[in-house]
Amino acid sequence: MIEEIEIRDLGVIASGTLPLGPGFTAVTGETGAGKTMVVTALGLLLGQRSDSGVVRAGQKQTSVQGRWLVPGDGAVAERVREAGGDLDPAGDAAELLLGRIVTAEGRGRAIVGGRSAPIGILSELGEQLVVVHGQSDQIRLRAAPAQRDALDRFAGEPLQRALGDYQRCYTELLELRTELETLTNERDTRLLEAEQLRVALAEIEQADPQPGEDAELAERADRLTNLEELRLSAAGARELVSAEAGEESDVVGLLEGARRQLDRASVHDPALGAIAASVANASYLAAEIAAELSSYLAGLDEDGARELEVVQERRATLATLARKYGPSPEDVLHLLETGSTRLMELDGDSDRITQLEGDVERLSGEVDAAAATLSAVRVEAAARLGAAASAELRSLAMAEAELVVEVSDRDDLTLHGKDVIAFLLRPHAGAEPRPLGKGASGGELSRVMLALEVVIAGADPVPTFVFDEVDAGVGGAAAIEIGRRLAALAERSQVIVVTHLAQVAAFANNHLSVVKGGDGSVTASSVRQLVGAEREAEMARLLSGLAESDSGLAHARELLALAAS
Repeated sequence: MIEEIEIRDLGVIASGTLPLGPGFTAVTGETGAGKTMVVTALGLLLGQRSDSGVVRAGQKQTSVQGRWLVPGDGAVAERVREAGGDLDPAGDAAELLLGRIVTAEGRGRAIVGGRSAPIGILSELGEQLVVVHGQSDQIRLRAAPAQRDALDRFAGEPLQRALGDYQRCYTELLELRTELETLTNERDTRLLEAEQLRVALAEIEQADPQPGEDAELAERADRLTNLEELRLSAAGARELVSAEAGEESDVVGLLEGARRQLDRASVHDPALGAIAASVANASYLAAEIAAELSSYLAGLDEDGARELEVVQERRATLATLARKYGPSPEDVLHLLETGSTRLMELDGDSDRITQLEGDVERLSGEVDAAAATLSAVRVEAAARLGAAASAELRSLAMAEAELVVEVSDRDDLTLHGKDVIAFLLRPHAGAEPRPLGKGASGGELSRVMLALEVVIAGADPVPTFVFDEVDAGVGGAAAIEIGRRLAALAERSQVIVVTHLAQVAAFANNHLSVVKGGDGSVTASSVRQLVGAEREAEMARLLSGLAESDSGLAHARELLALAAS
């Protein structure tokens, strides 16, 4: 339930606070005062699209804030907490604040439970909090999808179960049919892919590439290509470090000579002994280096040209694989790892097609059965909805009218079943029922829509209904009956009605008026709650256009007394 809405700089409304609460709230006002801005404000709070046009002329931004009472452990509260918002305890319920800001540049911001949130969160919450009806919904009611939705809402839980069972089977059937069609239509392509993959795997397996082999072969090729340079460099270094025995011009000989001289002199100064030991260590290290160089020279390939040829041939083989199945050696190895699985899948196409054909046939029967069950639920609910709505129409000054809810088969199945739903209106006894879109006037559509909501609300309760001039095209006794039925609907749900008819407003337990003022150049409106004489004056204005007309006031009091009784 909406407790209160605060509006700032929205359209012609400079500022206004709408105290709402339970029951039936009527919103009235002069033409141009901004009554529909109340519905616009609600739309913003419920995540509807907006632009800078909603901002009052000359202002930087518009802001709307709404305060709701919601179950503290319900789905709305849970979604708010998931979005990071908070709720305040309010007795057995919780208080939720929703807000929306739109700037003059068209940028927007949403507030959910005191925290910034995506505007889409407002839309999610709005679907669970409020149903808004305007004159556009009368047009929408003429369309088959809207009529189906209305019937399904009325049918309630049995319909939802049947629809859920049907949609699960139907969705699975579509998936299987799509796979079967793909396999069948692409059979030749997949056969060719399988053959090409078989050839590729055989060639790769025969070559047997190893991880990192290409880099290792490149390194070996570089070594073998420069074999002579390596031999000369190693041999030269070996001669410099340690030449033939008896020569002392090499590093080892020079270090050995230095050590001997230091040893002779160390008897006179022990410090030279330590240095001599270091020189001896250096001599040992040089000797080890010489030995390593000798070993390196001994290990150089005698037949480097032949080995280089073998390495280059192997590299060419790997390059060919990479060019055909790559573009890199890693891709070739990946194909080898995954190709077998893919080949098994492709080779199993025939078996899979046979299996799919059987599954499609079996599931088609299940879908047909589920569709028949769904149709049976709708047919039974259609009879009850038509009878209940017709009874409501008789209470709305359409004494002989009858709403016929027709359920017929279509040629194909859809996500919603095989049914075509049509709402037909028989305006009086003896007349042929005609589709709402062809035979009903605007006033009749208003009453049909209201009758449906009153009936459906009994099976599928909605917390809050908002009606924007649902009484368009209606007057006199019919308008009184609309007010009476709105009051009946308000016994189960919160009802907010924007109206220009006193006959409707009279039945409200809360009457708000959008009041127009101005300074001669800029018109501004605000919202006032009317009681007592002020309410009588507004009712008189609605009836006669004159707020202080004695006859208008008398008629207003008469209407209020009628509604109260």
